[in-house]
Parts: sequence; C-alpha cells; structure tokens
Amino acid sequence: MTLSANWGYPTPIRFGAGRIKEIGEACEAAGMKKPLLVTDKGLANLPITLSTLDLMEEAGLGRGLFGDVDPNPTEKNLEAGVKVFRDGNHDGVIAFGGGSGLDLAKLIAFQADQTRPIWDFEDIGDWWTRADADAIYPNIAIPTTAGTGSEVGRAGVLTNSESHVKKIIFHPKMLPSVVICDPELTVGMPQMITVGTGMDAFIHSLEAYSSPHYHPMSQGIALEGMRLAWENLPKVAKDPNDIEARGHMMASAAMGATAFQKGLGAMHALSHPIGAVFNTHHGMTNAIVMPAVLNYNRPAIEERIEALARYLNIEGGFDGFFAALMKLSEELGVPKKLSELGVTADRIPDLAAMAIEDPSCGGNPLPVTLEVATKLLEESV
Repeated sequence: MTLSANWGYPTPIRFGAGRIKEIGEACEAAGMKKPLLVTDKGLANLPITLSTLDLMEEAGLGRGLFGDVDPNPTEKNLEAGVKVFRDGNHDGVIAFGGGSGLDLAKLIAFQADQTRPIWDFEDIGDWWTRADADAIYPNIAIPTTAGTGSEVGRAGVLTNSESHVKKIIFHPKMLPSVVICDPELTVGMPQMITVGTGMDAFIHSLEAYSSPHYHPMSQGIALEGMRLAWENLPKVAKDPNDIEARGHMMASAAMGATAFQKGLGAMHALSHPIGAVFNTHHGMTNAIVMPAVLNYNRPAIEERIEALARYLNIEGGFDGFFAALMKLSEELGVPKKLSELGVTADRIPDLAAMAIEDPSCGGNPLPVTLEVATKLLEESV
C-alpha cells in the first residue's frame, strides 16, 4: 500500500515518502524566499538535516540554520533564535524536527517582530489578541518524529527558565502554512524516541477521547488515531525501516494533536512540570503516569473505554484494555516508574502544586486537586 496524499485538514499537508523534495514548492506556497530552518541540537548536524539544507540551497532558499534548541526549550533559546532570524533578514521559518524544534520554530516566526514579552501571549482567555497579527511570519513544518503533532498545532510550549514552569503560547497564525509529512525522515530515530513519541501520539488521542467536553469531530479523530498507534507502534519498534508503519504513526501523531482541541487531562498536567524540572522526555513521562491517571479516571470513563476496547478488538472491557496497554508498554520498554528517568520523590509537593495550575487539568474527566495530584505522583515515582 502506497501512503501518499495531499490533505487539507487542518492545514495543507503533503503526506508520503520522499516528499521532503517538495520543500521548495512548500516554501513558495507559504511566500518564503529566505527561510530559517530551525531544529534541535541533536538533529542539527545529522544527515537528514544536512540533506534538507542541500534541498533548500538547490531551490534558491539559502542554507539558513538555527540548531540551538534544547529538549525542553526556554525563552533563552527563543531569544537566540530570534536574533539569528533578524540578523539573517529571514522572511519565514522551516520548523524541522520533533516537538521541541517545531514548537520553538513556530515561536520564532511568531515573536520576531512583536514588541511585547513572549509571556504576554500565554494561552489564557483572549491574550492572543495582544499580538500584532500582521507582524507574524509564515512557517512550514516538517516533523522528523511521530508524536507531538505540533505540525498541525496553533501553539508552542515554552519553559520559563527561572520558574521552571511550562507555558503554552497560542495564536491562530502559528498554524503552519504547509506541512510535509515524510515518514522516511523518521527512520533514523533512536528506539527510545520512537517509543516515547509514539506513546505521546497515543496518549494525545486517549486524553482527548476521555475529555468530557463536547466535540464529536475530535472524538472521532481520536478514536482512529489510537487505532493507528496501537497497531503500528509495535511494528516500528520491531522494524525501524517499516515505512508504511512509520507513515501510519505520522498520521496518528497529527490526528492526536488535532483531536486534543477537545482537551487533554491529568497525564499532561503531571508531565509538563516533571519535564520542566527534570528535563525528561515528554512522551515517555506521559506513558509512565498513564496507569495511575487511567485508574483514577475510571469511574468517569469506564463506559467510553469499553467502547474503545471494542474498536481495538480487545476483550474484557476496561480491565482488558488496561491489561493490554500495560503489556504493550512493557514490550516497548517503557519504564515503570518516574524514578528511572531521574525524578525524585522530594520534589513531589512542588510538582503537584505546578500540575494543578496546568491548563491541561481543565480537560480531565474528574477534578484534579492538590491531594489528587500528589497521590498520582506518589504512585508514579
């Protein structure tokens, strides 16, 4: 089966193996003549990045590169990227990489010509209207992982380097003008990143599906997004060169990020502060706190999870689904406890206090109080 298509939801997506070669056309469609490619430190000097810079140069777009993005980017990374963008007289951004690189790239395009501090645009109420919309540069997104789905999002996550709190910066014009989803770019991912990002994709859809808010379109997308991850994550973990399964995982990632317009929940509310304080991998952190949160939410989601289990051909209702999910996590090598990622119990009070302030709490099926967050963390550490 050849997975290649052009989609228009929620933004133009060029999906298929080898489509990175269309980068010149994508930049032209976005109105960019001198883009800055933004990626993270781990990718900056790898062959897939260098070959992409070659394609840019061949298309007459130059070789502008900013590769100084941390795994959990901060406003310091943003300031450095904005300086490179301005100094190079760039007219747009190519967001290239995993969630961290994509998020920071979108934020550079957003912030380069704003006059207010980035924190003034946090996703609270109508704060996004504070931005000068005409000063926002276009961006195109090229994911190299299959997890966050930031390529179809209108926001970026940024960690405050002083408070160690993750903030969501939102604006409708941060949505990429064009997305290139080329599964060949994900083949070289280390096993841990393949698993961590894949679990992140699954959990985005799982939390969106479990959220009590009314959004039938997101609900449907979440259901199929989970099926694609459930069936294909084991395949890519076993055979990193399975391009078809890699393609399905890229679709699942984009679907999860589209679905969570409906809401996220306690898994993300807990993992955001953990990642900000201990610099853990976001997807893997989500996967470790998932069992405790699922059990806590069970009274509110049991019927919904039973329907999910039937869709995934899993017998036994909630218990059967939970057991199958734990078996999958074990087979994929997901750590059982946060302590295996370096998280220490002495920070639980701080993490719990930060978790209940996280906006993701608002989408959880049951209320997340300080006591609840503390208990969930104690179970997970």
